[in-house]
Amino acid sequence: MSERRHEAHHPYDRLPDAVTELFGGGATAESAYDLLTVDVPATEWITALRTARDGLGCTYFDWLSAVDEPGTGFRVCAHVAALGDGTVRRLMLRTTVPHDAATLPSAIDVYAGAAWHERETHEMFGVTFEDHPGLAPLLLPEGFEGHPLRKDFVLAARVAKAWPGAKEPGESEHGGPKRRTMLPPGVPDPNE
Repeated sequence: MSERRHEAHHPYDRLPDAVTELFGGGATAESAYDLLTVDVPATEWITALRTARDGLGCTYFDWLSAVDEPGTGFRVCAHVAALGDGTVRRLMLRTTVPHDAATLPSAIDVYAGAAWHERETHEMFGVTFEDHPGLAPLLLPEGFEGHPLRKDFVLAARVAKAWPGAKEPGESEHGGPKRRTMLPPGVPDPNE
């Protein structure tokens, strides 16, 4: 009984109702599938991460990435969790930065594990994390141009060179054997 009373007093359990009290007036929250999602203005990104860590006990940093939403900007997301009392409390913090000013302060002072995730997000989406000690490329080859997970990124290989393999049997100029035409049951083959 006392354990259940303790859980009811956890600050996380007051959300989404107390979102503005905990995360500020510009924050909104929703809960679905055991995941609490809090959206905050970009100016409150670091404050929200600190609130999650210090105020809600979300000391476990899981991942950070972005989603390119045309016409809106990049939605940067961080998934953190509070592990304790035999209960996992999952929290997704999100903010949006415009395409033409895709910059956020680095989260590594709050969650050191964010360093690699910010490098990858910078490399794949072009989001710059201010005060990050090294946004060097992590996954792409040296000299790669562009950010491949952006919606406006053109796959140059598909534009410059056609697909190298044969299309479908019988469709190429080489006159290979055709694939047998499938007919519904009971329909006679017109070639026989």
